[in-house]
Amino acid sequence: MCKKKGVTIVNDGFIKTKTQQKIMKKLKAVTPQFAKREHELTEKGSFPFENIQDLKDIGYTSISLPKEFGGEEISLYDFLLFQEQIARGCGSTALSIGWHVGIVMDLAENRTWEPTMFSYICEQVKKGALLNRAATERQTGSPTRGGKPATSASRDKGGWSISGRKTFTTMSPVLDYFLVTASIEGTDEVGEFLIPKTVEGVSIEETWDSVAMRGTASHDLVMHEVKIPQEYLVEKKIPGKSSAKNSGWLLHIPACYLGIATAARNYCLDFAAHYQPNSLKHPIGQLPTVEQAIGKMELELMQARHFLYSVAEKYDSATDRNELKPELAAAKYIVTNSAISIVDHAMRIVGARSLSEANPLQRYYLNVRAGLHNPPMDDSTLSLLANHALKTANEKPFVSF
Repeated sequence: MCKKKGVTIVNDGFIKTKTQQKIMKKLKAVTPQFAKREHELTEKGSFPFENIQDLKDIGYTSISLPKEFGGEEISLYDFLLFQEQIARGCGSTALSIGWHVGIVMDLAENRTWEPTMFSYICEQVKKGALLNRAATERQTGSPTRGGKPATSASRDKGGWSISGRKTFTTMSPVLDYFLVTASIEGTDEVGEFLIPKTVEGVSIEETWDSVAMRGTASHDLVMHEVKIPQEYLVEKKIPGKSSAKNSGWLLHIPACYLGIATAARNYCLDFAAHYQPNSLKHPIGQLPTVEQAIGKMELELMQARHFLYSVAEKYDSATDRNELKPELAAAKYIVTNSAISIVDHAMRIVGARSLSEANPLQRYYLNVRAGLHNPPMDDSTLSLLANHALKTANEKPFVSF
């Protein structure tokens, strides 16, 4: 248990292994500082440089590397546990570093790259390099909707020349590599290219003006005739064709918003236990209406956490992880929407002061809503679940009674 201003907050029982205990101990040593700095991430162009450096210093940025490359080779369950803890301190930091750690996990799990290039990027990550995908464009919207990139790749003197613009390049100020999707000229194929930030023609345009998750610095990546070697085409795909790759790592998204919701819940509990207007003889937490609101908040948090981690455990032990796509999507839907509701409950309990610029709840409120716009979107999830249910019904008709 831990105590904060007289309130006892019981730690959950989701930590199960010595590895989890070891890494959580390191994270819990730095995340209080993240929370203290979080208010600084409200200005345009802000970014949690110190937080990312702290995570590098404790070895977190290489944690998902395979053991042969010096990593911990963490499970999905581990990953979500750690990401949730980081988000309790700072949501922007968690979402930013989650893309990097998750992509490394994705590459290690699916091994779709040529071994030489995979070894190269693992060695760079072990040295401290950071990477993220740059796939979204203003013309095409989210890549999950199937649009073909306007960014183009053409063959050039034994290599490639890349030109285009990508939006939502999260963590752009500190990235060392970008994984860029581009249409390969003369074909129907889309390639994913590894582009170092140091290559001539690469620049970042500071366009990020979102009021939510401002600290992610998800600016535009601009590429003008960027020249890269032939082998930096690391993957090919055909637009509109469903990927067979496992994608459990994307649950870092709901884990982040769950962490933000937990931070809001903790603030609310502390407030309810201590705030006592002169019209009462006791703190507001003892009012029946407030008790009911806290109970609803606790119930939603409990449901969300158990659903998320049960799906993660199932994923880690599954023999065919592709069968879990409906549950993975459902976990994002349930957890993200529950997180929004939990923050709303917290704000209703705290009242008008929750809207104060100095109050962290207003930042939690803005940040947690960003989850609605991270993949998969709610409508896509509901369609997936409906189609899966109908397909199951056709394959195995239900018995009527």
